[in-house]
Amino acid sequence: MNQHERTFVVSAGRGPHGPNQPVNMPVDFTSTYSYRPGVHASLDYAREGMPSWSPLEELLAQLEAGTRTTSQSQGQVTTAEEHPVQVLPGLLFSSGMAAISAVVHLLPPGGHLIMPRHSYMGFSALAQQMADQGLLTLHRVDIADTAQVSSTLHDVSTLAGAQDARVMLWIESPTNPMLEIADLPALLAAAKQRGVLTAVDNTFATPLRQRPLQHGADVVVHSVTKFLSGHSDLIMGAAITGDREIHQRLHQHRTLHGAIPGPMEVFLALRGVRTLAVRLDAAESNAGELSRRLDQLSRDAGLPLRKVNYPGLAAHPQHQRAAEQLGGFGAILTIELDADQPGSADAWDSAQPGSGEPQPGQPDSGQRITSQRSEAEVADAVLSALQLWTPATSLGGVESLAERRRRHPGEPSSVPDGLIRLSVGIEDVEDLFADLLNALRAAAAGEPIR
Repeated sequence: MNQHERTFVVSAGRGPHGPNQPVNMPVDFTSTYSYRPGVHASLDYAREGMPSWSPLEELLAQLEAGTRTTSQSQGQVTTAEEHPVQVLPGLLFSSGMAAISAVVHLLPPGGHLIMPRHSYMGFSALAQQMADQGLLTLHRVDIADTAQVSSTLHDVSTLAGAQDARVMLWIESPTNPMLEIADLPALLAAAKQRGVLTAVDNTFATPLRQRPLQHGADVVVHSVTKFLSGHSDLIMGAAITGDREIHQRLHQHRTLHGAIPGPMEVFLALRGVRTLAVRLDAAESNAGELSRRLDQLSRDAGLPLRKVNYPGLAAHPQHQRAAEQLGGFGAILTIELDADQPGSADAWDSAQPGSGEPQPGQPDSGQRITSQRSEAEVADAVLSALQLWTPATSLGGVESLAERRRRHPGEPSSVPDGLIRLSVGIEDVEDLFADLLNALRAAAAGEPIR
């Protein structure tokens, strides 16, 4: 890839520039292909591969291999040259979870999986299920604590060596939903030194902001559903590696498990990738501005906003690491809401001036009833008051989404009850901020959940 990445996502995966040639690759709607007896055929049955997949698989692989990254953060543009790596064509899967499952199953029975304590909930549930079934031993770590992860790598690889079992280090950075930043170069180097297989979920950062294969990762996975396709209209996953054995095993897993995407979904995903650079720049710019404004609001005692988490804020525990390691701070941030305090704004005064005699069951004039709400209830009140932001799961689309993550039973208790994950879209930042501010004020005033 010798083009600028902003050019490459638009130009890659197209047919030849000739007379009467389509600008976009055609969609291949077929399940089987004809053959000639005695002649090798590269296409046989669509579960094994189809031409519709190739443009996107090649594009994603070359993006992850990369020659340089560019970032646009806080009004400044920087460019850093990188060394490209050898990468095989990517492998598309029917979903991000299908890609994750294929990679985790690279571990043999009895293997050891080291994973972040905070990670994508679907992956965490799959890992726990496999551990409960005795298929692997699970080790959860604080992925931002390099010393802890290195110590675990030492202990587990020593143990696994004695058992003749394999070890996999799984990294998310930034993590979902706590936005912790791992020291990728250090952790991948430590794992390689011990012969540990490494996988990185690069969904949040995308290859425009981070390329783990260049730091030595064995395989990278993506939920194409999110930023890559970018329009919340399809489900798809991908895995990219430069290791031929890993590539062959993942391809075999996809074929035998039938975890393949449909041709129309691939066409839509490729169309979405065409605008990845401009979408990500716009969403990231919005996220940075919102994080700064919300951080200021968190100092307002009249609002239930306690904390803002975003790698671009200087107060983020791994801000400096993110600034050095990522090509941008991303389009995801989280806010943490406070529980009501006794006597706070949601207290209900039943006797307003001129209201007449109290109704049966109501207190006498001048008495107040306070109904203290939990963090979760305050967060739900904020979500209920939003008009522009959509309360919904998922992320990475052009529209802005907000979700209280602990509404899912599978989220660990270390995720605060009142944490709302904000997936920032490409709308006007003034509208996004005004909607959040109005929702925070409504929650502070104790307006009922709609």
